[in-house]
Amino acid sequence: MRFFLYLFCVLAGIQCTGASGQAEVRRPITSPSLPPATNALLDDYTEFMRTEIMPEAPPGAAVAIVVDGEVVFADGFGVKEYNSADSVDAHTVFRIGSLSKGFAGVLTGILVQDSLLKWDSKVQEFYPEFSLRSRAQAGRISLRHILSHTTGLPYHAYTNLIERGKSIREINAYFPRVALQGKEGSIYSYQNAVFSVIEEVFKGACGKNYEALLRDRIFEPLQMEDASASFIDLQTAKNKALPHQGGGGFWRPVPISHTYYNACAAGGVNASASDMGRWLQLLMGEHKEIVRDQTLDEVFTPRVRTENERRFFRNWEGEKEAWYGYGWRILNLSGETLVYHGGYVNNYRGEIAFSRDHRIGVCVLFNGPTPLAKNCVPEFIHLCQKHGLFPDSKVPDNLTKTDK
Repeated sequence: MRFFLYLFCVLAGIQCTGASGQAEVRRPITSPSLPPATNALLDDYTEFMRTEIMPEAPPGAAVAIVVDGEVVFADGFGVKEYNSADSVDAHTVFRIGSLSKGFAGVLTGILVQDSLLKWDSKVQEFYPEFSLRSRAQAGRISLRHILSHTTGLPYHAYTNLIERGKSIREINAYFPRVALQGKEGSIYSYQNAVFSVIEEVFKGACGKNYEALLRDRIFEPLQMEDASASFIDLQTAKNKALPHQGGGGFWRPVPISHTYYNACAAGGVNASASDMGRWLQLLMGEHKEIVRDQTLDEVFTPRVRTENERRFFRNWEGEKEAWYGYGWRILNLSGETLVYHGGYVNNYRGEIAFSRDHRIGVCVLFNGPTPLAKNCVPEFIHLCQKHGLFPDSKVPDNLTKTDK
């Protein structure tokens, strides 16, 4: 019976599954129009992904790679649902979790360059209900503080209320109940709830909700055809990867959750590899008609040190400094500046990183929690160094290390 299933898949051009339910992964077809170093990178990195998407890894992943401003790879590995033959492809939609914060930072910049906001605009100017225990400090909080996690609120203040389904307006009433850690701009403390207050600011400044602004100012101009920012859009999508839990070869799909669509700026964007390739192009300055270089400079400027979160980069050999900009982490990796963010929501994982100097980047989306998420970006950087795509890089050859 398995032979006839295999024969049917071959004749139909479908990726077949093995005994573990994992799909055979297509190797990329190298292009004569690409430089040899780029083809070598693609071969090595897709071989890495093919090898790592094993029974103990999540059922599927989507990868987008941009080199010299061109999307050179956007495709999938594995399957959308464990123990199926439904392969992940370039247009399979995943939740991207906290990679959503990068959209909030860039969208703010677009509204600033259009004179609808200023970076130093006070939150209360557009959302008067915003409050903290210190009324004076609440009045001083600007967009810069919201986007860089420096409002003074303690780490993950009221993230639990997001996960209970409360709206940002409802959560706003709780902010005055918690003691502040320090003056605005002085202490980095990662947030989801107060970060999403930026949605209320946008509504006050533009009269549009956050989902509509993302669609009108980023998704549609960039032709991110699969991208959305709502539960219903993902739930009704025909080509989507289901979230999974488990491990050790025993994965099972779990329901798509409403969680974080009530705090979309923090974690509510859905996208495919095709979408994230286009997004990487914009982030590296390929769409000046949408966002100017000066705006991106502002978004990616390091604002506050994040030394208390160095544990997130323990697999990044050579990492020396970590900062946060506006919705983005900025890493100084042995002299190489990388813009980065990771995300986790509803058992989806996501990683994105790029070098503006070398105009090269990668995004990997997973439909299950996996240690591979810790290694997929360091391995990409290592291969870029190996193949001379970071020609001035000081990144060592032993950049990656695998957790065993």
